[in-house]
Amino acid sequence: MRPSKTQASISLKLILICFLCLLLHLLVFKSNFTPFKENHPSPILETHESNSRTTQLSKEQPPPPSSSSPYCPSQPITPTPTKTPAFIAQALLHYATTNITPQQTFNEISVSMRVLQKKAPCNFLVFGLGYDSFMWAALNHGGRTIFLEEDQSWIEQIKKKHPTLESYYVVYGTKLHQADELMEIGMGEDCKIVVDPRVSKCKLSLKGLPNEVYNVEWDIIMVDAPTGYHDEAPGRMGAIYTAGLMARNREDGETDVFVHDVDRVVEDKFSKAFLCEGYFRKEEEKIRHFTIPSHRNPSERPFCP
Repeated sequence: MRPSKTQASISLKLILICFLCLLLHLLVFKSNFTPFKENHPSPILETHESNSRTTQLSKEQPPPPSSSSPYCPSQPITPTPTKTPAFIAQALLHYATTNITPQQTFNEISVSMRVLQKKAPCNFLVFGLGYDSFMWAALNHGGRTIFLEEDQSWIEQIKKKHPTLESYYVVYGTKLHQADELMEIGMGEDCKIVVDPRVSKCKLSLKGLPNEVYNVEWDIIMVDAPTGYHDEAPGRMGAIYTAGLMARNREDGETDVFVHDVDRVVEDKFSKAFLCEGYFRKEEEKIRHFTIPSHRNPSERPFCP
């Protein structure tokens, strides 16, 4: 996900800050919200119970002050002030003061943002580490967000600025020029079997990822790495296949998978083949969204619908 050049879109930066402010607003709202039914009993229920309680109420409670001032059975509760989560505050400060903006456009970010709003806090796996990583972690505040990166020096550079990000160095054993061969291999039966990626016989399955990746059921997976724009680059063939395999191998539920740069041949073909057009949900500019259900039960579910 390491960018090839610096991006400085002021409008996108402002939009990002608005996203983070919205998230902060939602966090504060949730912490202060008290269910209506607890503080304001139903008028119907009060009427139903009034006959049996009239005598007791007349002894225990004073009557309303006057007919012109409706009696309120309970006073409004003053919301408890909520401190801004440190991680959110840091993200707001970072994006408000930097000229560097995320690699994805506003429309592309909005696609995954809508899913995050529904699922966060959740388990979020991102192939790639970049200028937008702090944003993704902040939007998933309270959940777990892991980043996988192919460039060790880039990890160290990002960690100096954002030491709280959880990122891991990954070595990919493929080259982009092998894509056609790997596509043919992926059509074989070994690659249609849903198992833990570590024991899969499919050559597309990534078996050298950190155990932290295999031991978690991921609610959202973003494939925005490794590098895939020249022949000697690793390409995203294995990342796309493995994302789909992990989604299918979860115990139950479903995983939302996003693939960026689908304007390129590999990202386009491999996402359609292994994340399946039947699971396709939306495409916006260069990002594509799939929702893949568990294939563990029932086991007879085909690899692609």
